[in-house]
Amino acid sequence: MTDLTTGASTAAASASGAPGAHAASGAHSAAPSGEADRLRRALAAVRAEVGKAVVGQEGAVTGLTIALLVRGHVLLEGVPGVAKTLLVRALSQALALDTKRVQFTPDLMPGDVTGSLVYDAQTGGFVFREGPVFTNILLADEINRTPPKTQSALLEAMEERQVSVDGVTRPLPDPFIVAATQNPIEYEGTYALPEAQLDRFLLKLTLDVPERDTEVEVLRRHAAGFNPRDLAAAGVTPVLSASDLKAARESASAVGANADVLAYIVDLARATRRSPSVKLGVSPRGTTALLAAAKAWAWLSGYDSITPDHVQAMLIPVWRHRLQLRPEAELEGVGTDAVLRSIVQQVQVPI
Repeated sequence: MTDLTTGASTAAASASGAPGAHAASGAHSAAPSGEADRLRRALAAVRAEVGKAVVGQEGAVTGLTIALLVRGHVLLEGVPGVAKTLLVRALSQALALDTKRVQFTPDLMPGDVTGSLVYDAQTGGFVFREGPVFTNILLADEINRTPPKTQSALLEAMEERQVSVDGVTRPLPDPFIVAATQNPIEYEGTYALPEAQLDRFLLKLTLDVPERDTEVEVLRRHAAGFNPRDLAAAGVTPVLSASDLKAARESASAVGANADVLAYIVDLARATRRSPSVKLGVSPRGTTALLAAAKAWAWLSGYDSITPDHVQAMLIPVWRHRLQLRPEAELEGVGTDAVLRSIVQQVQVPI
């Protein structure tokens, strides 16, 4: 996720006590409490543990951290082989949270994800067998390789943190987030995700092919014996407890937002709905998602209230998957990222 790559180093510096790029401006900055500072250092340690397994992709790691802070789901898009799955596995290893993986295939059924009723010969009745969705981090691998019916089975789980089977509602563990990977839509054997499901993802992060030096480092690690299937041997260890994650969430949610910044978010959303390149703009759910992500990013950067800079830093990853472009814009090669950058330039920033 190139949009957060610079910000990732800023957040790490802030968490370790060094001044970040945002803090240098002095506006809205506040000396963090000792507990908040400890939690930020713990989250920085999580990113360091992930770095033992994944080279580069700092922006994507920061995006996943932000999603954990606001209980949001993440869609990771990239060509095969750029460490999408490894990134999620390394993160879960560093968090000591229960993680289950589902490989989405064309023949996957909804019950294979949510669970189903099975006959118990001993009791002579049907019992519910939990599906892999009953976990803390669900790794939905190649989610766009299964038909929309099975993709939609996750909607209730993602929105309500529960599943309903045979008229019975069953709550999911807390925390619960979906980290889904997908190949670019033009790849053979892929299905477009339903708009309603896309809107449930807090962030869409794009993982690019690494730069030359990064790829050389990947090969150096493999030459030294790195095994991506054995993260424990790579030295990835749990450094953040579930109770610390809960405390970090509470601390991040306390970040303030003044009326001018809230109005700025709404003005940006309304601009997407008026854009001549856009068929369907950002919904109110998109504005609340941007607010939550900006608050988490501000907290990671050591701020006690969000600024327009925080909003702009999170706008593209939070909104890029919520826009539907007009066919003529797509024919001209206009992408959602370019449309959003243009809107940021057009909307007046509050002083």
